[in-house]
Amino acid sequence: MSDPVRVAFESRLAALVPALPTAWENTAYTPNLSVAFQKPALLRAAPENPAMGSAFYRETGVFQVTLCYPLNGGSGAADDRAKLIRGWFPRGSSVTASGVTVTIQRTPTIGPGASDGSFWCVPVSIPYYANILP
Repeated sequence: MSDPVRVAFESRLAALVPALPTAWENTAYTPNLSVAFQKPALLRAAPENPAMGSAFYRETGVFQVTLCYPLNGGSGAADDRAKLIRGWFPRGSSVTASGVTVTIQRTPTIGPGASDGSFWCVPVSIPYYANILP
């Protein structure tokens, strides 16, 4: 069974144009050193229990998209793509899968870029919550 939070985020990211090759979690991917790509990851936090005596709970966390660009190409292309992703997941918007609505809690954060030895990587962190009533 697929996690609806993951499906909602991954579906929305896959619809972003122009497309960028994607290294999905736990799938085989061999990067080409001359081609930019993105690595999404669902970083779950502890669930919240806003109501006592109820099965209702709130999933929280961050959907992080790490943008990886060829080294020595400057930071402009990665920064532009990071801003595009931030605009694609605006604060207060929502994505839905399997009846679960995931809300973007705050404006996504564009983190500092850093070299991983092969690529210039820029993380974009998208904070979310999803109210779950099983």
